[in-house]
Amino acid sequence: MALEKDTRAPDFDLPNQFGEHVRLADFRGVKPVALVFFPLAFSSTCTSELCALRDNIGLFRETGVELLGISVDSKATLRAWADQEGYDFSLLADFWPHGAVAKEYGVFLEHKGFANRATFVIDRDGIIRESFITSPGEARDLAAYQRAVAEVTAVHA
Repeated sequence: MALEKDTRAPDFDLPNQFGEHVRLADFRGVKPVALVFFPLAFSSTCTSELCALRDNIGLFRETGVELLGISVDSKATLRAWADQEGYDFSLLADFWPHGAVAKEYGVFLEHKGFANRATFVIDRDGIIRESFITSPGEARDLAAYQRAVAEVTAVHA
């Protein structure tokens, strides 16, 4: 079961597509985070979703929200995908232990071996303020991100 609103977000330390370690705790007290779990790099729905975020990166940057994508892919796979698609935000490799962070957030699909499409918007205090999950194969709506970012930035306005 996915973590619910008003729950402390579990910390993690994962490599991004460049091999740099990213810790959720490093953002605590600094800025909100939009944690975007997606099943697999290079798949059509994931590509269209992340391209929409790339094309609307101002939604996050202008409000001071850190955008972090996360999947079970390796950092090398994520680097190739980010280079191909022009993603200039961190993509985190929840590769080993396989899907451990997705499991902590309750969004790992054991029977498929990857995470569901789930987004957790976490405030500066490390509390999940908004979350949304779509059915397998269903892309998330940009309007859901807009509402979630507005909610988390209003908390500390």
